[in-house]
Amino acid sequence: MERSRGRFAGSRSTEAGRTRDPGRPADREGLDLSHRKAEHVKVVLGRDVEGRYRYWDDIQLVHRALPEIDFEEVDPSTTLLGHRLRAPILITGMTGGFPDAAKINDNLARAAAEVGVAMGVGSERAAVVKGQYPESYACVARHAVPLMLANIGAPQLIAQKPGDPVVGPDEVRRAMELIHADVLAIHLNFLQEMVQPEGDRRAKGCLERIGAMAKAFPVLVKETGAGLSRPVGEALRAQGVRAFDVSGTGGTSFAAVEYYRAVDRGAEREARVGKTFWDWGIPSPVSVLEIAPLGLPVVASGGIRSGLDVARAIALGATAAGTAGGVLRAASTGFEETKRELETLVHELRVAMFLTGARSIPELQKTPYVVTGESRPWLRR
Repeated sequence: MERSRGRFAGSRSTEAGRTRDPGRPADREGLDLSHRKAEHVKVVLGRDVEGRYRYWDDIQLVHRALPEIDFEEVDPSTTLLGHRLRAPILITGMTGGFPDAAKINDNLARAAAEVGVAMGVGSERAAVVKGQYPESYACVARHAVPLMLANIGAPQLIAQKPGDPVVGPDEVRRAMELIHADVLAIHLNFLQEMVQPEGDRRAKGCLERIGAMAKAFPVLVKETGAGLSRPVGEALRAQGVRAFDVSGTGGTSFAAVEYYRAVDRGAEREARVGKTFWDWGIPSPVSVLEIAPLGLPVVASGGIRSGLDVARAIALGATAAGTAGGVLRAASTGFEETKRELETLVHELRVAMFLTGARSIPELQKTPYVVTGESRPWLRR
């Protein structure tokens, strides 16, 4: 089913005219970027890259022995950034830019459309700057996903070396048109960049550039596994950002992902940095509690593995919860497995709502909870 075009939808044929042959990467750097993206998926699927502590288990929702509602009454539908979702779930941006990514993204988008949840794609630099494998992203536009997010990295908004291409409004517009996106996600991945042997290490000026993008496009800023603090959230809000994805520590560690890549390349210093900073960051639940009071929509991601985790995030003040690792494994297998994983998440969320007596997401947001474990000291600091 063709997805209806939103504000930034454009002609697929026009986009194809701007890109190179999707089966033929343009240059050596393009080959390296495509290979890196394929390696990321391979490492996540095949290695232990999880954080060493499950912070979401520190959040205990208070059981209601007499819910006084029927399970059939439980309605997890919600609105995120003006788009109606059948459940407050976002498939966070994971991949694209290499041949096998098309199958993964197509499975994700088809399942997201059928279940009625939001979706983002991985960084689109490969397509809009390098002209690489645009179909690995564009395939998602064939499906009626209720909220679609484009994705560009903050490090690419500034020149990392003299003469480097910089992602500007034209590239962002192409990234959004390519997948018929509603919102632009700008990801912050400086921990990952520090561990990557080929990482981008310049960050000065990114905040101002994010602000410039936020004036032209609806922007959500997302971390990639290390969490957002209140001061960073305040600075981004002042720049006109419309929403956050906290992506705190406790889920997939990209320091761990890059650790394995560095080991495989014999990059000893980067491998040591990856091991040292494996669990670096702000726990996801803590980040939600810090960012939610800023008054903008908050996606809680980083370690979301069940519908109960989604319910925990909503109770803390999140608008929705994002998941990646678990659904990536399903999407690497097939559409039916992907759809079943998403439907199970929604069912578990509804069970948690029923057991707390919450008929709706607004009622779930008022559910009492207890913070235990290693998350508790964070709240006392």
